[in-house]
Amino acid sequence: MAELFESVNWALIAPLIVIQLILQVVALIDWFRIERTNGPKIMWLFIILLLNMIGPILYFVIGRRQE
Repeated sequence: MAELFESVNWALIAPLIVIQLILQVVALIDWFRIERTNGPKIMWLFIILLLNMIGPILYFVIGRRQE
């Protein structure tokens, strides 16, 4: 198992992990603050949390209600 982690090129993986975490945190903060979304609000919470990188992007593109 240790050999697997040593063989990973962390210089390529680490920025993707950081971007994903930032997207999720920003989407969760926005989800919490906003009152209404396109579709059920709880559904967007699960999409943000379970679909990793694409979930927060979908939330910002489709889920936010523009008022």
